[in-house]
Amino acid sequence: MNRGKGLLFVFIGAIFWGIGGTVAKKLFQQYAIDLGWLVTIRLLIAGILLLSIQCWKTGSCRNIFEILIDKKLSFQLIILGLVGMLGVQYTYMASIERGNAAVATLLQYLAPVMIIMYLLIREKSAPTKKDVYTVTLALIGSFFLLTNGSLSQLSVPSDAVVWGILSGVALAFYTLYAIRFLQKYDSLIIVGWAMIIGGVAISFIHPPWDMNFVNLPPEAYFYLMFVIIFGTMLAFWFYIESLNSLSPKESSLMGSLEPLAAVLTTVFWLKDSFGFFQWIGTACIIIMVFFLAFNRDTSAKS
Repeated sequence: MNRGKGLLFVFIGAIFWGIGGTVAKKLFQQYAIDLGWLVTIRLLIAGILLLSIQCWKTGSCRNIFEILIDKKLSFQLIILGLVGMLGVQYTYMASIERGNAAVATLLQYLAPVMIIMYLLIREKSAPTKKDVYTVTLALIGSFFLLTNGSLSQLSVPSDAVVWGILSGVALAFYTLYAIRFLQKYDSLIIVGWAMIIGGVAISFIHPPWDMNFVNLPPEAYFYLMFVIIFGTMLAFWFYIESLNSLSPKESSLMGSLEPLAAVLTTVFWLKDSFGFFQWIGTACIIIMVFFLAFNRDTSAKS
């Protein structure tokens, strides 16, 4: 039952995350929303909402401050907020802004491969056949996705590729690093504080009030709220909650609907073109994720 609950959380969160990326691209493309401001506002509002839900659930706000009393854990929480949460949010949004949500999400989904490689190195073990298949599919998929079969040029801007790969690194770090908190604290507290820490940090560069709201049409506010509530708050909460019953490798792999949701909404809603070889690359990465997702990881949680 716990495993089924974890699967449900990670799949719903993945769908929200994938669609949220496409909606963010709409905000960048059509309404000229500033990248830094969007990252700031989504982190701060989503973080405050998550901690408020925790207060409502427990009937008291006292428990949300307990984690700050532990000096070691509070320092580690700052690292999670800055390197993990802010790292994932900014790099992912930057890749979307400079490229598109589909490519950004698919590059981010190299995180499972990064986690597998890290665990192999840490445990000094030889790769299994499954690991070899995974890495091969990921490399072939990334090559076709980024080149569309042509060695002479990339199908998306090079800076979008760099930001996308960095997003994958940040997500791998976030997934592995967040585990240490779940044994003692609720996922709402962890994600909420990580978002607030990341949001406060970037506020010094991109203040949340530094935005002209007068010229925004009503639909832009709807898109903003979708990105904040569904694409940020619920997506990250459900993802971390899944780690209570799934291993880090499983959670990162079983969010396989995220790249699919991002590709479909990018192509059919935003009308971004996708070449033949890019579809092959997309298929390779999605097959990789599904292949690993449905080959249950029976190892202990890492």
